Amino acid sequence: MVINMAKQYETVIGLEVHVELATKTKIFCGCSTAFGGAPNTHTCPVCTGMPGSLPVLNKQVLEYAIAVGLATNCEITRYGKFDRKNYFYPDNPQNYQISQLYLPICRNGGVEIETEEGGKKTVGIHEIHMEEDAGKLVHDEWEDCSLVDYNRSGVPLIEIVSEPDMRSAEEVIAYLEKLRLIIQYLGASDCKLQEGSMRADVNLSVREAGAKEFGTRTEMKNLNSFKAIARAIEGERERQIDLLEEGQKVVQETRRWDDTKGESYAMRSKEDAQDYRYFPDPDLAPIVVSDEMLEEIRAKQPEFRTEKMARYKEEYDIPDYDIDIITGTKRMADLFEATVAICGQPKKVSNWLMGETLRLMKEKEVDAEDLSFSPENLAKLIGLVDSKAINSSVAKEVFEVMFEEDIDPEKYVEEKGLKTVNDEGALRRTIEEVIANNPQSVDDYHNGKEKAIGFLVGQTMKAMKGKADPGMVNQILRELL
Repeated sequence: MVINMAKQYETVIGLEVHVELATKTKIFCGCSTAFGGAPNTHTCPVCTGMPGSLPVLNKQVLEYAIAVGLATNCEITRYGKFDRKNYFYPDNPQNYQISQLYLPICRNGGVEIETEEGGKKTVGIHEIHMEEDAGKLVHDEWEDCSLVDYNRSGVPLIEIVSEPDMRSAEEVIAYLEKLRLIIQYLGASDCKLQEGSMRADVNLSVREAGAKEFGTRTEMKNLNSFKAIARAIEGERERQIDLLEEGQKVVQETRRWDDTKGESYAMRSKEDAQDYRYFPDPDLAPIVVSDEMLEEIRAKQPEFRTEKMARYKEEYDIPDYDIDIITGTKRMADLFEATVAICGQPKKVSNWLMGETLRLMKEKEVDAEDLSFSPENLAKLIGLVDSKAINSSVAKEVFEVMFEEDIDPEKYVEEKGLKTVNDEGALRRTIEEVIANNPQSVDDYHNGKEKAIGFLVGQTMKAMKGKADPGMVNQILRELL
């Protein structure tokens, strides 16, 4: 059934992506933007909409917005302003939101993505505008009431509005991943979907294959992971096709996706969409972007992933797969480069990131952005292994502690007495005891069973509490046998 539907219908998707910017203070006041905090403690008269309070634009917000616009090939609006979007909602303290309708800061851009077939496709960006976030409603089912936390009110946002250029969930995820990487590389936001610093609303419609007119679209909200977005797209696509197959009409409405149930439900109709009565905000001065400011921001643009991948291929002798994973997040790329700059061993640094780091990230459910160990300590650990001060199994134990607490590996090894025992006399005595206690393995080895020596090495390492050099153990064992 799904195969036939795919032949008959085409999905048309556009996104509205909200990104919380990484400023220390809010867009129009000096309150903290830190995530968390006791309810209503990051607030002041401006961000709680008190009469007589005056907003002042945070310059960093404007600079981040322009930087994202330049990185997504947008035209920058040189003369702009803010508008008031008037509506009443409990988490909106002023009864209006300061946004940009008429003169958004960026327009007519686009980013290139890879399609499922391996080709390239440009997803157009209609506009990027700056605005303030609303507060947060906390629903208390026990007391049967809703509480309002205004900590998020006034946190700076950019809204990136795409053209309806995407045709599948795969293309949507590719577009979002590209956007997220660009913004993270710029340092404009951490783009953590689980914390709400990147949120996407999906506008979706279906039409018969070959049709020129768009179908009736719905907007889906409450999407806080890439998996939820992909499932919501598939679910809404099938729902709309089922309606059309039954001869019914798709209603233009806002729907909320419930990822637990795997279905969406209507929130409000768009047929009678309210008039937001936009007008220029009288309290904020117009925005004038000078040539000097534009060039200064352009000059600060970082090396993005595509250029970084090409440089890694040329500069470091590491596999393409490693390059792909390491450059996949800014934090991992920064860690790699900073560690290589200290120890000068790209392949060994790559091995630690691709091996133990990825393993522990998966095991402990840690995002790359939250990796806390320093390049200095990773370089020291590599140095300890290279100098044979510790062996590889001890190094892994030390790294596990370092991953959690960013301890200095040199001090830790010293304090815990983990240094490799290089006293050949002591090692030889231990090996002689192991040989004496395992006559069967000795016979097996003499009878050509090479695996027997592996057992004897293991027994020696156990007796030495893991603090022997496996190469030296192997060498002495073979000599004594």
